[in-house]
Amino acid sequence: MKFEWDIRKNEVNIIKHKVSFEEAMTVFKDTKAVILYDENNLETEDRFNIIGLSKLSNLLIVCHCYRENDTTIRIISARKPTKTEAQYYEV
Repeated sequence: MKFEWDIRKNEVNIIKHKVSFEEAMTVFKDTKAVILYDENNLETEDRFNIIGLSKLSNLLIVCHCYRENDTTIRIISARKPTKTEAQYYEV
């Protein structure tokens, strides 16, 4: 799996949410992670949210989309989920 993201957006995400995209990409290795379609997205691309544990054992929600025939995942944002969002993930 290949990952990409905007470098400046990663820096902003670290300041705002205290989560780097480097850590966020590790959520995709969690076999219990749950992927949800982002129905509130107003962009032209399909976006998804994955909720899972990172390699640092942080429960995160990572907004992402797929590129290049689904071979590349573009990370858009990452943060700790709200209590409601966290309920989608069963520990």
